[in-house]
Amino acid sequence: MLNEYLRKILSARVYDVAIESPLHVAPFLSERLGNQVWLKREDEQSVYSFKLRGAYNKVVQLSDAEKACGVVAASAGNHAQGLALAAQKLGIKAVIVMPRTTPDIKVKSVRARGARVILHGDAFDDAFAYSQKLVAEKGMTYIHPYDDPEVIAGQGTVGMEILRQMRQPIDAVFVPVGGGGLAAGVAAYIKALRPEVKVIGVESTESASLAAALEAKRRVVLPQVGIFADGVAVAQIGLHTWEICKDHIDEVITCTPDEICAAIKDVFDDTRAVCEPAGALSVAGLKKYVDRDGCEDQNLVAILSGANVNFDRLRYISEVAEIGEGREVILAVTIPEQAGSFQRFCSLLGKRPITEFNYRYGDDQQAQIYVGVKVGAELGARQALLDELRADDYPVLDITDNEIAKYHIRHMVGGHAPASVADERVYRFEFPERPGALLNFLRTLGKRFNISLFHYRNHGAAYGRVLVGLQVPTDKMAQLQGYLDELGYGYWDETDNTAYQLFLR
Repeated sequence: MLNEYLRKILSARVYDVAIESPLHVAPFLSERLGNQVWLKREDEQSVYSFKLRGAYNKVVQLSDAEKACGVVAASAGNHAQGLALAAQKLGIKAVIVMPRTTPDIKVKSVRARGARVILHGDAFDDAFAYSQKLVAEKGMTYIHPYDDPEVIAGQGTVGMEILRQMRQPIDAVFVPVGGGGLAAGVAAYIKALRPEVKVIGVESTESASLAAALEAKRRVVLPQVGIFADGVAVAQIGLHTWEICKDHIDEVITCTPDEICAAIKDVFDDTRAVCEPAGALSVAGLKKYVDRDGCEDQNLVAILSGANVNFDRLRYISEVAEIGEGREVILAVTIPEQAGSFQRFCSLLGKRPITEFNYRYGDDQQAQIYVGVKVGAELGARQALLDELRADDYPVLDITDNEIAKYHIRHMVGGHAPASVADERVYRFEFPERPGALLNFLRTLGKRFNISLFHYRNHGAAYGRVLVGLQVPTDKMAQLQGYLDELGYGYWDETDNTAYQLFLR
């Protein structure tokens, strides 16, 4: 199999549209991690991702009859732009079906490259079904974003370039994994020629389909996929890509959204470029690999796969990047409600910068504060701060990893519930972000139960995060449970969450 893919990669037609992207050292990361970290800059392609390689290699090999009928794809991301450019270059009609929730910038980018855009449905599945209808009715050729041998071969040219560009021995190459097209192509080429080089897949914890498949020893469908790293938000590894990855990917490392945000900042510090979450995923995995194995003086290559990030998502990324790096701690601290107590508390922090300080008067005896503090990235810095505060008799709770503390409580401190708010239950929801969705959600919920707390903040993602308090008497809990299940949105009961109890209850 590897020899066949090696042949396909060596003969792949990608350079009509793609550049041989640069490979260079990341000086700050290298110094901090004690290894030579190399960045393969696929974010510098004309469509800001590697996807044009596979799309063009597939389309250029279609028959004249297939080209005459045109090509179609369902995509809200980088594949759409890559296919649009490929079709434009070859003078072929292209139709891209996108969910109505697709950000305008992506729709405009596809149209700017000559493709016709059809907005259909609220989710990818709706768009995909419509694209298949066009295949059946119009005879158009569907160009898969990853699960096609020619697409895989096109992406494999990234691995070919890495081996050609690197003068030093390579210890490991880190590749982001969604459907597996890039990982399969890179692994096929590198393992065919340099089997001693590790090829390590990196997945988001919210969409780790390859890790799940390797554990089950077969392809599986994830029951739920988070879309923060939307470029790799795939529920099942591809069939063709699985056949390669299961035998030739050395291991898979999974990274949280917070760790991905920290990697985006790391890349920016070294390159002044802003990666999309999937684009920085390989760097996040590389960092975990070094931290886990304690390796030194190795040559480690991370593929920056794309830079198509929505500007309004940068706010969220910047908020949690320091947490993801372990350089910010969020604490709930109880201090005496008396003059001078704030000053005394801040003095105890020493030279550690305070990143956030939230407080509202609660009672005459004690004040509950929500505070963010920068700490060093060295091992034990977080615990050292906690130990210092506790040694000085401050009741303190580390809520750095508390989901509602990070995304909701920090914007709501000061609103304790009055005694009249009885039977309050608190739930965290995720629902598809589309015009009118929030209003519809609020109206539907409010018709059945009294809403006592509500917080929503747009993060520039396809899904909205909402924290809701509902007054639900005990005898109505079964009714509420049935309604929540009927609603069909992801939800979590946060009534016993410590951050809620401390700051809002």
